Amino acid sequence: MAQDPKTALRLLVIVTPNFNLAATVGFLDPFRASNYLEGSILFRWKIASAKGGEVVASNGFSVSTEALRDVRSQPQDIVIVSSSWAPETYNSAPLHAALLGWARAGVTLGALDTGAFILAEAGLLKEKRATTHYEHIDSLKELYPDTETSEDLFVFDGKRITCCGGGAATDFALHIIRSMYGDSLANSAARYLFHQSLRPQGTSQNPASVEPLGSTAPTVLKKAIKLMEDNLEEALSIPQICKRIRLSQRQLDRLFVQFVRKSPVLYYRDIRLDRARSLVTQTDMRLSEVAIASGFANQAHFSRAYRERFGLTPRSDRIEGRVPFEFRAWPMHLKKRPGDN
Repeated sequence: MAQDPKTALRLLVIVTPNFNLAATVGFLDPFRASNYLEGSILFRWKIASAKGGEVVASNGFSVSTEALRDVRSQPQDIVIVSSSWAPETYNSAPLHAALLGWARAGVTLGALDTGAFILAEAGLLKEKRATTHYEHIDSLKELYPDTETSEDLFVFDGKRITCCGGGAATDFALHIIRSMYGDSLANSAARYLFHQSLRPQGTSQNPASVEPLGSTAPTVLKKAIKLMEDNLEEALSIPQICKRIRLSQRQLDRLFVQFVRKSPVLYYRDIRLDRARSLVTQTDMRLSEVAIASGFANQAHFSRAYRERFGLTPRSDRIEGRVPFEFRAWPMHLKKRPGDN
């Protein structure tokens, strides 16, 4: 991604309705800071959308954008798709055509948050490593098996670059700056923005040192949880887990109650249901397939467990789960409605 210092890098960010404003601004601000600190225009950027005009972000703020038709013929160096809830809603032939055109021209294509789904649907992440927000990792894996899905904060794979969003978007931008202008400018921009440390490539979204139990939990308990997380589709029995970690079931029960405040059975069920919810709300997989992918052989059992955990059935959640989060009632606060089962 080397850049002639005399030529400003051309950066285009394409946003979809309900995009994450904090991640998008967090991505752009290091470039602004770099221009200021250097006293010259090293980076130029535009924000575009499918139709142009005002686009409302997930927090209710809006930004002014240029129309895709007006920018698609303009030369770019990096094009980033910034999306959040229901990215599949914003796939379109014009957007895919524009992205494919930039790809043929050698432009670096990237994504923030769930923008990776749009790149993948356009066929631009085949045989590439990519990441998205951890809440949607399982969906990306299921929908696009030809993409090597990573749980890192951000991934650079040649001309394809992706980031999970949130605060990691600032690290993402700083690594781009670092790759072109070195440590000095990247560090200066980070300092100017009070970004205290630049997280390195390969940093996990959910590092084992802090998720899910922190450093005080016994290693054997973390091993049990890791086995559960690695076996969501074909769930292990608790006796099988105990055998693998060489611990009695009574001892495992005691450790879970002490550190997790749940029994092993309930904890295992809940993380499988969390996976299921991602697939229910972010893919069009049949609900029977979701149940199997989440380790439930019996769909009726799956539906009952799902409603117990989230307050509504998978079928209802499939509809309501595609509504931006802030406009949804938190599931456990939902009232029962006629016809729910």
